[in-house]
Amino acid sequence: MIFVDTGPLLARYLLKDQFHQHALNIWAELEKSHERLATSSLVLNETATLLGRRAGNIFAAERLNNIYASHAFQIWRPDREDELRALKLFAKFSDQVVSFTDCVSFTLMTSRHVQQVFTFDRHFDLAGFKRLP
Repeated sequence: MIFVDTGPLLARYLLKDQFHQHALNIWAELEKSHERLATSSLVLNETATLLGRRAGNIFAAERLNNIYASHAFQIWRPDREDELRALKLFAKFSDQVVSFTDCVSFTLMTSRHVQQVFTFDRHFDLAGFKRLP
């Protein structure tokens, strides 16, 4: 199981993203490997918001509708306890300016014993996760 963060989703859809080609290469490898993928409702929220700002809400909604329709991802939804654990991490990493969404991702990944993450965000290293190359 590999958790997918916001950055690779943005890079997949935005041609001018600095990681666009790199992301496409990794997406192609993941599709060949048939590795199970997961993300969270918060990551999708962040993706929709940022895609909407950069390419318009219609573009963003179409891409997210495709994600939901594809069933390519398990979409994890945090509960109250996940969010409370994430708040502790949010305070712990305050000197690193880690987003609350990332802290929720850390919590969800830990509780589901997922170590690998497709991200361009070095904050996942701080929390002990392994980023895809």
